[in-house]
Amino acid sequence: FGSSSSQWSHPDTSACCIPLQLGFAMVERLTYRRQCRYNTKGNKCRKVRTPGGKLVLQNVKKTGKGPKCGDCGKALIGIPCLRPTEYRRLKKRERRVSRAYGGSRCGCCVRKRVVRAFLIEEQKCVKQVLAEKLSATKEPSKKASKK
Repeated sequence: FGSSSSQWSHPDTSACCIPLQLGFAMVERLTYRRQCRYNTKGNKCRKVRTPGGKLVLQNVKKTGKGPKCGDCGKALIGIPCLRPTEYRRLKKRERRVSRAYGGSRCGCCVRKRVVRAFLIEEQKCVKQVLAEKLSATKEPSKKASKK
């Protein structure tokens, strides 16, 4: 069996064994700088070359998603997209919009809430006026029936 191994070899194997001489440099291996050794979403890194020519890993911060409207779920305009700890460092006027429900609800939803509240109040007033008219029409008919 040992002598017949040449019949099983592929005819193009000699071409595959030629070393590549295209000038590719070897990639430097790097290690994480923090204690977590796994490629998790909180351990993302970037390769950076220092002015001294050294390749090091630079940790990348997570990007903030930003606040969303509690009613419709759209992103709130005028409020930066930061991580929760970075919101704490901002001033109060930077964390919210100077409006009713600012920083919690978007302008369209606030407008809808105001209109809804106004219409509910108007409906109450209309009901009260109709009840007064109805009671006013019943009172004279009762007086006429007593006579």
